[in-house]
Parts: sequence; C-alpha cells; structure tokens
Amino acid sequence: MQLVIVESPAKAKTIEKYLGPGFKVLASFGHIRDLPPKDGSVRPDEDFAMDWELYGDKQSRVKAIVDEAKHADRLILATDPDREGEAISWHVKEYLGKRKALPKDVQRVTFNAITKATVTEAMRHPRELDQDLIDAYLARRALDYLFGFTLSPVLWRKLPGAKSAGRVQSVALRLIVEREREIEAFRSQEYWSVIARLEQRGTEFAARLVRFDGEKLEKLSLGDEGAAMKAKAVVEAATFRVEEVETKPTRRHPQPPFTTSTLQQEAARKLGFSASHTMRVAQTLYEAGAITYMRTDGVQMDPSAISAARAAISDRYNGHYLPEKPRHYETKAKNAQEAHEAIRPTDFGRDRYGTGDEGRLYDLVWKRALASQMASANIERTTVTLREGTGKHELRATGQVIKFPGFLAVYEEGRDQVASAEDDESGLLPAMEKGDTPGKRGVDAAQHFTQPPPRYSEASLVKRLEELGIGRPSTYAATLQVLKDRAYVRTEKNRFFAEESGRLLTAFLERFFERYVAYQFTAGMEDELDDVSGGRAVWKDVLRAFWRDFKPKSDEVMDKKPSEVTAELDVFLQDYLFPPQADGADPRVCPKCGVGRLSLRGGRYGAFVACSNYPECKFTRKFAQPGGAGEGGAGEDEGLGTDPVTGLDVFRRTGRFGPYVQLGEGKEAKRASIPKDIGELDLEWALKLLGLPREVGVHPESGKNITASIGRYGPYLAHDGKYARLRSTAEVFETGMNAAVVKLAEAASGAGARGSRTAAEPLKLFGAHPTTGGEIKLLAGRYGAYVTDGTTNATLPKDKQAETLTAAEAIALIDERAAKAPAKGKKKPPAKKAPAKKAAPKAKAAEAGEGTPAKKVAAKKAPAKKPAAKKPAAAKAKAN
Repeated sequence: MQLVIVESPAKAKTIEKYLGPGFKVLASFGHIRDLPPKDGSVRPDEDFAMDWELYGDKQSRVKAIVDEAKHADRLILATDPDREGEAISWHVKEYLGKRKALPKDVQRVTFNAITKATVTEAMRHPRELDQDLIDAYLARRALDYLFGFTLSPVLWRKLPGAKSAGRVQSVALRLIVEREREIEAFRSQEYWSVIARLEQRGTEFAARLVRFDGEKLEKLSLGDEGAAMKAKAVVEAATFRVEEVETKPTRRHPQPPFTTSTLQQEAARKLGFSASHTMRVAQTLYEAGAITYMRTDGVQMDPSAISAARAAISDRYNGHYLPEKPRHYETKAKNAQEAHEAIRPTDFGRDRYGTGDEGRLYDLVWKRALASQMASANIERTTVTLREGTGKHELRATGQVIKFPGFLAVYEEGRDQVASAEDDESGLLPAMEKGDTPGKRGVDAAQHFTQPPPRYSEASLVKRLEELGIGRPSTYAATLQVLKDRAYVRTEKNRFFAEESGRLLTAFLERFFERYVAYQFTAGMEDELDDVSGGRAVWKDVLRAFWRDFKPKSDEVMDKKPSEVTAELDVFLQDYLFPPQADGADPRVCPKCGVGRLSLRGGRYGAFVACSNYPECKFTRKFAQPGGAGEGGAGEDEGLGTDPVTGLDVFRRTGRFGPYVQLGEGKEAKRASIPKDIGELDLEWALKLLGLPREVGVHPESGKNITASIGRYGPYLAHDGKYARLRSTAEVFETGMNAAVVKLAEAASGAGARGSRTAAEPLKLFGAHPTTGGEIKLLAGRYGAYVTDGTTNATLPKDKQAETLTAAEAIALIDERAAKAPAKGKKKPPAKKAPAKKAAPKAKAAEAGEGTPAKKVAAKKAPAKKPAAKKPAAAKAKAN
C-alpha cells in the first residue's frame, strides 16, 4: 500500500479517486507541528535549536497517519508546491521518523493543479525533499519567533496597552500610520477650472482653458473665484478657432495572468473581497480542481495551457483577436524556485464554475488568464487645440476612440483611484479640421480643492507591500488580519484607519527599534531569506547576523524605566500631540488650570496626556486627540452640560471598561456606556443614552411593553423575556412599533424552540465544508467559541485561540466531532457503561481528547487501591 499525504480532506478525496486502488490518501489538515508559544522554543545559544510540538487539535489526525504509515510500503508527500508545502512534508517525515513509523521509500511529489492528468503525471516524476526550501522555512519561522517573543515582553512592560509586534506586521502598520500622518499634515488648496461647452455639427464636447493671458495654466494657477471669473468672462467673449488636430494611435497590451498579489488586489477592487476571503475562496476552487495553485508570484503559463487559451479565443472570437504568436510573460520574483505558474483555470473551455463568491472569483481568474493571450487593443487618442484671435488664450479638448477592442472585449484591469471628471479623456470628439469654429453653448467655472492622499485599501496596501519587497504575497492576508484582530487598525468603507494603539505602537518602534521597522531592512531580510531558499545563503548565518544586533537592542530598551520611555515618546511625538496653536500660544499649557504643563503619561489602560499639576488639576485627554480639549482620556472629567429635567451636570468619563456618560455625582449617579458607533458625543446624545431603556410601545398581541436598549452584546429589543438584535445604536432610538413587532417575530421564528434570541453573528466565515457543503462559521457560544457547518458543532480546544483559527483547522474540528457522534437512529450509549471494564491505562486516558467520562470513572475507582489514585491526575495532566 502506498500512503499519500496532502493538506486538506477535499484534496485527499479527489486525489484518492484519481489514483485508484493501492493508494491511501490522508490529509494533515495543514501544519501538524509548530513552535510552542513560550520562551525557549528557539534557542540562539544552542546554535538556534528549535523545539516542535503537535497542535492540540491534530492528535487524532496525526495518529491516523502514523497507523497507516506503519503498514505502508511507500510514503508520498504531495503537499502544496511552495515553501510552506515543503515544510509540511518535512514535519510529517520528521514526526514519523521519531515515531519509528517512516517507510523506507519516501518521495516528494508536487503538482500545480488538481486534475487527473496533472496528478498522475506528477506521480511519475517524484523527487527528494528540497532542503533549501525547508531551510528557508526554518529561518523565517525562527526569525519571526525571535522577533515576536523578544519584542513583545518589552512592549508589555514599557508600553501600556500594547499586545504584540510582528516583523512584517509592524512594517505594514507603519505604512498605514504614515499615511494617516500625511493626511493630517495635508493642507487643502483651492483651485478653479474653466470649461467651455462647445458644439460641432450637432455633437457637444468640452474644452478646458489651458492658457490664459499668454501664460500656461497649471493646476493651481486659478487659485480663487476672482481669477476664475475673469478667465470665464474672457472665454465667453472670445471666438475660438481650431488650430491643431492631433490624432495619435496607441496600443494597450493585456496584463499577465494573476499572481497571489494581483488576485488579491483585483478581487478587492472588483468584488469587494478582503485578502483573507479571496484566499479562502481561491483555496476552495483549487481543491475542486477548477484553478491552478493560488500561492504564486509567477506570471507565466504552461505551454499546454497557452495552447488551450488560444484555442478558446479562436472558438469565441474571429482571427483578429488572436495574436500571431503566443504571449510570454516574465516574473518579477527574485527567487525563481518559488516562481510557479500563474493562477489560471485548469480548463479554458469552462467559462463558468460554481456559484456565489466561488463563481465570481472563478470568472475573474478565467477572464484575466484568457485576456492575457489575446490581441492588443488599438486606441486612437485625439487632441484638439483651439485659440482666439490674439493667441493669448487657448482651449484644449481630448478624447479617445477604441478602434479595435482586442483583449478589452473580455477584461479590463481595475484601478485603485477613479480618474476625476476633469482628467477624463474617454469621451468621443466630433470630426474637426483646422479653421473650424465650433459653436459655444456655455462656459463653466468650477471650484475644486486638492485632496489628501487616500487611505490604503487592502488592494493598495498589498500593492505597496509588494512594491517595497516586504513579506511575501502568500502571507499578506494573514498579516492584515492580525492588524485587525489586535485592533491596531479598523476598516471603514474598505479603507484602513490607524487606531490609537496602532499609532502609539508605531511611534514606540520608530523611536526605539527604528532599524527593524525600516522598509529597506525588512525588504533586505526577505532577500536574504530568498537567498536561503535559492541555496545561496546558510539559514543559521542569517539568524546569527540578525540576533547579534537585535538582542542587545532589546535588552537596552528593557533596561529603561517606563517613565523614561514615556518621556522620550513625549518628545518624539510632540509635533503630533502638541501642534502649534493658530494664535501662537504655548500648546503645552493646560487649558483647564492655565498653569500646568501637558505631557504624555502611561496608565494602566494605555497612554494619555495629562496636566503636571495633578492631583490639583485632573485634566486629561486621549492620546488620540492631539491638541484637543479634554476628549476622553483615562480618568477624565469633562462636562457636557446640564440635564434640563433634573438640573444635574452630565459628564463624559473613561473608566476601566471604556468611555461612559454620567448624570450627577456619587454612588447613585446614573451611568451609561458610550457605543463605538456614535460619531460626535454631545449633551443630546448623552441624555439619550442615560434615558435607556426606551419604551417603544405596547405589543398589540400580548399587551406588554416593548423596550429598546443597549446591553453587553450590543443594541437590542426586549419584550416579555424575548429579544431581537438591532444593527446600530441609532436604531435603538429610531425603531417604531411596527418595525419592532416584525423584528421580534423574526427573531422568535429564527431561534427555533428556544426562541428568545436571534441567531448569533459569526465571528469569522470559512466558506463551504468540503463534504457536507454547509457554510462553516466561527461563533461565540455560552461556553466559549465553537465552529459549525450547520449540522455539527465543535468547541475550540482550550489551547486554540479563535482569532488564529484557520479553515483547515475548523474543518478538522467539525469532522472529528462528527466522527464521534452516534449514527442516526441509534441511541447514544450511556456514559456510565463506557468505563465498566478495566481502568484505562494512562496512554488511553491521554488519547481520550475531551476525556470527561474517563476522568470520572478513574476518580470512582481511586479508593480501591492507592496506586490507582494517581491515574486520574496523570490522565488529567496529559489531557490538559
């Protein structure tokens, strides 16, 4: 029997069908081992020795592989064709060797697509494991571990509120923060444009004023309304004749097929997908055999695929759409070993596959790959110059005509920023000749303001990271997700905003670890890792060079007192925290007492700005409120006004659990938390919050009150012990009787027999389960987080955090839980009868997983003999 190891059960099922009898295909469900999340897992003093441990949820999966390997004649490691795939195969081989279950014949097989022809052909050409790729994996994993586990303790002790920092993650965060700084420093400028609306032979077109009083107009030349109106009057009074008509033919060439990075960018622009969602959907398409491997930085296609694409073009279009020769693209990847084939459909004859997001992403991949082999588009650009009699004033009209669409008939690449109307050249111009005098329909003077650089979207951030050579495209989705999960950034309308904690962390790293968040340094590290995977560098030499400088720097910062760190950050951030005042006043003078000096402080709940006259003056403001007057810092006491009903003062304050509003003083004062979706808090909003719960009215059927309020899990409606979730704080105050009755009815019907709660919002979505087809969701339950496919629920192990859960791990948990469930129609055996035999040995107790019944029985038998009393403790220790 030949044992084949792949990553996912869907992939295993498909490949086993292709290979037929004599082959057993098992899934490892991704990586089986990792570095234990504790100090000492990588030991630089022992020549970078590394400890590995099995993932807690992989015990049963790995046991199945070990059991099969003991009886296998040959082991075929067929994991993904990249560095991570090579690493998974290496881990499986190493672990089987330690368990003395490794067959004598071990080979590595890779394929770029899961089709029968590709898989069977790959099986004919096995190879050895690529040690260079394995070394590159070890170097990257050790490097990231040493960076995180050395720097994070420094953050915890010296920067209140900081959670952790990663090597690539910190640089991506710096990009977002720097863009925020650019936006804040930007000063908008006014400018005007003058556009004449002209007509030639019944066709209207627009012409821009580009020269006025003999001077060429730049973008900001007409800087105020007065200058614009003067120019407008001149254009209205003058007669303009056509002086030049320039027609210039140009060609647009198609883009290459998708790489991981360009797929993420285009899916974000055109489909609105996040990078992580794009990769999940692409993984599903790959495992279904619809597309080739989706983690790649290569842009070339296999010759057979190019032939198939050209055949598909010939079938759908006439001969003009097919270039004489196939198009060949060259990869920009520095490491040729990791530059695999581009992402493309496995069958160009199939222009549709799947439904929903899978169908939309497949359509994008198919069109891009097909267009890459099509003819160029022929475009004719026309520029018409019009002057009045003196030659001092000049108008210009531009337009373009697509003479032959070529690849544009199938696909056009999206853009991050849509061109403004004033730069639009896509319009069609009427035929004109020198000497023509187009009729004038009107003249418009439009006011504009320069715009700051846009905040990064996922597409533009991924593009920028790739341009800088930071990280690798296959890691971008996980990197961006970590920034969101740790609340260093937030996204609004698909744009990244730096949060207070992210901004402070970036300032800390720039001040104390400047080298390690420098773009050139991080990109240089990627080059060194590429050299390792290319066999041009020794991985431990790379680690030694990094550790030699990084460790002393970390120790130096760790030796500083927290107050010293805060003082240095106070100076480093003074331009942001204390910007110059318009009246020239000292920005550090306390606005409350007028005597104390403002400075940055570190508190239990993060950084804030406070007055030096504390405790006499208790003025504070948030770190994220530069130059503002008391806007909610730790321990803040800001008055919002007086309640007109009670006459009591209303305050905005910040406590242990965040900002809140308070009515009056003392223990009996009424308080209410401030929801995050309230924009600008004022007295009116504060009184609304303090007045909750709000009575919506009397339910027409029960005669009992319906109320709206905000609870621990957000805004909701309540009626007779039943609840319905609301989407926003605004709905708490806007929902009327009819809408409330409908929402409560929907919530009751949606919750089934329990009926008192609405369906929980998923914490994360993982796509369809490869076997059951149900959508896999991560939900917050009463007893902790769990995953479900709609049929089977599986609780997350204690050692697994919800934010780091992967799709493969979610599938494994569900499959494992489903395997333990009794068959339909059979009653589950009573828990008491399971251990009625002999007391389970220690090893059996350790393998019990959840282990609750085994522990209970062992505890009952413990009094019989003294040695037996030790068994529950041992079993419990191993189970935990």
